[in-house]
Amino acid sequence: MPGFERIAPILLLLASNIFMTFAWYGHLKYRSAPLMLAIVASWGIAFFEYSLMVPANRIGYAVYSAPQLKGMQEVITLLVFAWFSSWYLGQPLKWNHWAGFALIAVAAWLIFLET
Repeated sequence: MPGFERIAPILLLLASNIFMTFAWYGHLKYRSAPLMLAIVASWGIAFFEYSLMVPANRIGYAVYSAPQLKGMQEVITLLVFAWFSSWYLGQPLKWNHWAGFALIAVAAWLIFLET
């Protein structure tokens, strides 16, 4: 299927980052839960993240370099986190957060420039 190698990694990275964001930050909403429970739950959620991340990188490596895959993943992570922070944690990002994220997005864009 034409374009599969270009699109599939993006979709898989998006899905994997949703799982990972919940694994890393979801427990913050339940700070009264025991720490060990948060750790075990996070590891369980992270299993699904890895089940999507590894295929994303395997498929994507056919058309993207490793640095390009990493840059893409970072931008997707920031977008997912911005949504998660506002929607789930009730902490919308401020202008300085967006400015910092924009600088990271510019860095990722530079990775895709052909030299």
